[in-house]
Amino acid sequence: MVRAGLTAERVTVAGAEAADEVGFEQVTMSQVARRLGVKDASLYTHVRGLADLRGRIALLAADEKTIRIAEATAGRAGKEALVAFADAWRAYAHAHPGRYAATQTPIEIDPELAAKARGPRRAVELTYGMLRGYGLAEPDVTDAVRLLRSTFHGFVALEAAGGFGHERAPEQSWSRSLDALHILLEHWPTSRAGDPA
Repeated sequence: MVRAGLTAERVTVAGAEAADEVGFEQVTMSQVARRLGVKDASLYTHVRGLADLRGRIALLAADEKTIRIAEATAGRAGKEALVAFADAWRAYAHAHPGRYAATQTPIEIDPELAAKARGPRRAVELTYGMLRGYGLAEPDVTDAVRLLRSTFHGFVALEAAGGFGHERAPEQSWSRSLDALHILLEHWPTSRAGDPA
C-alpha cells in the first residue's frame, strides 16, 4: 500500500534510518521503498536516484550533527567548548553511525541543495569559532581544524570497528585525548616565516 504524503524529506529520513541500520554504503533505493511501503519507482518522483538520495542523507546528517554541536557549545569557551564540541561529535557518531558516515564520505551533492544547506557552513563556523578562543590565526586555524577532525573521526571510527582491545575503557582515553588537545591548542607552535598560508 502506498503511503500518502510521500516527499523528498520523508524519503531522505527513511534513507538515513536505513543507513544507521545497514551502513551508509549499503543503502539501496529498494530498501528505502520497502521501508516506506511503496514501489521503487515511486521514489523517483522525489529523488533522482541513489546518488541524489545519498547527497540528501549527507546534508540531513550534517544539519543534525551541527545542531547538536551548536547546542552543546553554546555559551562555552576554551576547554569547556572543546570538550562539549568533541563529546557532541562522538555522541552523534555513536547514535547515528550510518548518517555519521555520510558526513565523512566525499559525495557529489546537487549544487542547488548544497547552496541551501546550512549544516556544512555552520559546522565550519562553529569549529572556527571554538578555536578563536585559543587565539589562533591562519594558517594555524586550518591546521588545528584538520588535527581536531582527524582526531575525532579517527577515534570514533576505531571505536566503532572494535579497534580498542585494551582493558582501559575508551572513555578514559577519550577524556585524556581531549586534555592533551586542549594543552596543544593553548601552546600551538607559531607558524614559521615563509610557510605558505
